[in-house]
Amino acid sequence: MTQQSTNNLLMIRPVAFGFNAQTADSNAFQIQHTDQQLVQQKAQQEFDGFVTLLRHNGVSVTVIEDTAEPHTPDSIFPNNWVSFHESGDIILYPMQAANRRLERREDIIRQLERNFKANHVIDLSSFEAKDQFLEGTGSMVLDRVNKIAYACLSPRTNAEVLQAFCDYIKYTSITFNAYDQRGQAIYHTNVLMAIGSQFAVICLDSITDAQEKEAVTASLQSTGKEIIAITFEQMNRFAGNMLEVKNNAGEKLIVMSQTAFNSLTNAQKTTLSKYGKLVYADINAIETNGGGSARCMMAEVHLERI
Repeated sequence: MTQQSTNNLLMIRPVAFGFNAQTADSNAFQIQHTDQQLVQQKAQQEFDGFVTLLRHNGVSVTVIEDTAEPHTPDSIFPNNWVSFHESGDIILYPMQAANRRLERREDIIRQLERNFKANHVIDLSSFEAKDQFLEGTGSMVLDRVNKIAYACLSPRTNAEVLQAFCDYIKYTSITFNAYDQRGQAIYHTNVLMAIGSQFAVICLDSITDAQEKEAVTASLQSTGKEIIAITFEQMNRFAGNMLEVKNNAGEKLIVMSQTAFNSLTNAQKTTLSKYGKLVYADINAIETNGGGSARCMMAEVHLERI
């Protein structure tokens, strides 16, 4: 039976994390800190603390150390280049920034295959030659049980590549356009929405087209999700960037950053707590310099263990 969440995560420990100028144009969440060496040290501390927190809560985390060469400042966000599915399929994605394409490492796949059953590797990276991109579960938020891929179209999320993904994995796509309060296209869907087994956190205000908003809302409701609406301000504090995972006892956890947790109202926390224990980590340096948060750091491994 297909499950929305897993207790197996892949996380990449950074060796040269920092502000990525190649992604900054389309990522309004990135803010460059002057001392990048300090940022790397802080990011490593935050990463290690986050992994410790997850393991303390009974989540199985496979940590792989990044390599110094080639330089990949965003390697801490593996969910953009790879996804793992219950079918045994591993999917590799086309990335917009040239230095992010270097994050796709065959040795990481080989290492996971020692502990998990994999059938096929589907490589969509050839779309890069056509300047068409789909950055994994950043570009798409997956309802794995109902086989729906929600995606806000952007320079990093192309409808043709999305269709190729859906055709292969037998998903239906629901696409829409979403903008921040300055009118800039939101670069990744997982910034504005998160889907759990029974809930959906979403910044509905970012979907300006009434028909698109209605289609997304209707789909979420028809699949039994309680909608927890967040504001622009909460989205900007990464409240949309959370992930439901399970621990080894099968209990659900809703994982987010401390920034995101602090932005939620008491009523929102109460509602979310019906669906899992709220777990949050201080990853401020990673969020500000990288423009991504807790969900981006966790690639869910839905493969069967050997």
